[in-house]
Amino acid sequence: MKKQHFFLAFFFYAIAVFYLASTTPISPHEAKILYTSNDIVGHMMRWGESLNAGFLGLRAFFLFFGFLTIGLFFALSRQYFQKSKDVYLSTLIFMLLPGILTATTLANVAIIVLSLVLLFVLLYEKGYYLLLPPIMLALFFIHEASIIFFVAVLFYAVMHKEKHLAIFSLSFLLAFIYLAKGIEVSGRPSGHFVEIFGLYATVFSPLLFLYFFFAMYRILLRGEKTLIWYISFTALVFSLLLSIRQRVYITDFAPYVMIAIVLMLDVFNHAIGVRLPQFQKQYKQGFIVVMSFLLLSVLFIVGHKMLYLVLKDPKHHFADRIYRPYLLAENLKSQGIKCYDGAHGRERYQLRYYDILPCSPITAQDP
Repeated sequence: MKKQHFFLAFFFYAIAVFYLASTTPISPHEAKILYTSNDIVGHMMRWGESLNAGFLGLRAFFLFFGFLTIGLFFALSRQYFQKSKDVYLSTLIFMLLPGILTATTLANVAIIVLSLVLLFVLLYEKGYYLLLPPIMLALFFIHEASIIFFVAVLFYAVMHKEKHLAIFSLSFLLAFIYLAKGIEVSGRPSGHFVEIFGLYATVFSPLLFLYFFFAMYRILLRGEKTLIWYISFTALVFSLLLSIRQRVYITDFAPYVMIAIVLMLDVFNHAIGVRLPQFQKQYKQGFIVVMSFLLLSVLFIVGHKMLYLVLKDPKHHFADRIYRPYLLAENLKSQGIKCYDGAHGRERYQLRYYDILPCSPITAQDP
């Protein structure tokens, strides 16, 4: 991919991201965090709101982390590829992932975790080992699911005889155990295994995830197992195993899985490079198909509001829980109504953001 094509794509990408962040109403998850959470996400949302009222203010810090993540991935790609066109292509695929696009435009902890993980790997690759413990400490406090990260780093350190890295990762693991933090493991086999594949297909786009899964498996069998591979593969395996017994939150694992896009492209380049030109055609055609589906996924996300508004019955649209409270608040305000009792759960927080409070006192605790 040429440099000018990449920056042209990045220009339109930035416009799309700011458009989504400034026009998409507050989600149920964001609304609950805004009014009930004292974690880093809640504080950043309130700080952003104080700087600039509106949807864009709520998400200002997460936009920053989103673009920072892209920059860090670009720098990391330069460590893996000698050709500039591969660096640009890898970064383009990464930033077009539906999971990256939505994580950048909505307030969430995943984009913060992703930037820290990328910074950790980049500093490790460059040999700045003294800067790694502070990043590990930040992950420990910010993300309870980072126990997966420390398990992966420990596996890598043991296999590659990295003594200091093994000591630090083991220390944090023991701290997780002592404080009883981390991912809750419970339940009985309940059929969420297929569901987790669907969630990953949503985060990556379906065809891209299939090739990603193949690439990770191929590296397992006969590829070079780098730190990125250990982090991504460990998170992927743990999420699949946990999904057999319980519902898995994709935001707990996706930040650690998505960083391996650079490895996926490396596997593809190797598959192309070892074949004669006349046998490369099928691979190139497959690449075009996969990229086309990825672009369609991006267009679907960017144009989701228009699709929601034109549907006769938008109840089954994925954004119904975002737009229904917003449209309800607009309708109530147009009628001069300032309170509403029909909302339940997180919808109450959404209406509260639009200055629509319950008419009668709430006695039950909100979920």
